[in-house]
Amino acid sequence: MHNFLTLAVAGARKTQGLVDYCKVLPSGRKVALLTFTQTNQQEVKSRLASQAGSAGVDVMGWYTFLIRHFAQPFLPFKFPGERVGGFDFEGRPNRFAMGKNRFMSTQNEIYACELGRLALELLEATPALLHRLECIYDEILIDEVQDLAGYDWEILDALLRSKIQIRMVGDVRQAVLSTNPRGQKNKKFGYAASLVWFRQREAEGRLNITYTETTYRCRQEIAAFSDSIFDANWGFPSTISNNNHETDHDGVYLVRTEHVYEYFSRYNPQCLRNSKTSAKHLDLPFRNFKVVKGATYERVLIAPTQNIENFIKKGTPLESTAATAFYVAVTRAKQSLAIIIDQPGNSKLPYWTP
Repeated sequence: MHNFLTLAVAGARKTQGLVDYCKVLPSGRKVALLTFTQTNQQEVKSRLASQAGSAGVDVMGWYTFLIRHFAQPFLPFKFPGERVGGFDFEGRPNRFAMGKNRFMSTQNEIYACELGRLALELLEATPALLHRLECIYDEILIDEVQDLAGYDWEILDALLRSKIQIRMVGDVRQAVLSTNPRGQKNKKFGYAASLVWFRQREAEGRLNITYTETTYRCRQEIAAFSDSIFDANWGFPSTISNNNHETDHDGVYLVRTEHVYEYFSRYNPQCLRNSKTSAKHLDLPFRNFKVVKGATYERVLIAPTQNIENFIKKGTPLESTAATAFYVAVTRAKQSLAIIIDQPGNSKLPYWTP
């Protein structure tokens, strides 16, 4: 077995682990490092340049990978005489579009939402595509692998069967982004449910999964609370905190609305909410849950949704999409986490009072 997946908790330094791996690559090893967001691509490039002299690693986004190694060289195998004219991130084909118009605009700009399907059909059209890729790269590293969606799972499946070594890192509990959020293909494996896909490949003997349960960000109280967001049936190991720093305000608290402004004034937490429509009655500098993925804050104050309130007050389980968004918000905090709730219900969390 030569394919590996590391599922790590929030704050486990997943990206840094890939950078450290690249630092000790054998000379002449041909490697691509793929990740979804442009922010993460720039972060990886910066770390490689400062810590490993770039190490001869090709860093690119998933879309770029599919265009550069699938669409651009092999589009004529499906549409003779045609060439890629660009990339259209926002556009979508007409509902009844057929042939070339299904995948590209009139300027031959490939629609982002159809790129995965096009790449798979090109992969199936000729064995030369995978052979060429095997000649270019000895190894492909994929960061934030849980962000893949739709036809991307078919492409990843083909890569796992290839001669290329595939090494991936991610956290399905932070699966709040998607390469194709509106796609229906393989929807059952979307977001946190990607864990099912990974475990199926492990059962087939094509993937070795390891778990990293140590967080260097969240104190143990916050780590333990984050573990409670997902039901035990998911089978995640308990998170262990390596943050032993102590301040005058550490842990997880509830805060009543009447005390919110004093709490904010005293501790200056980063305020988070699920969407712009949440907590309109509070004049605080909120950011949305999904936007802060990858960020770290000393303290966090959360305006909960009704579902989150029910989870805290009644123990009502969160469905997977809501759970991942809440998990991301909770695990941004290093020292303290506070949640705005007026009535505790059955919660055992302590209240902060002035």
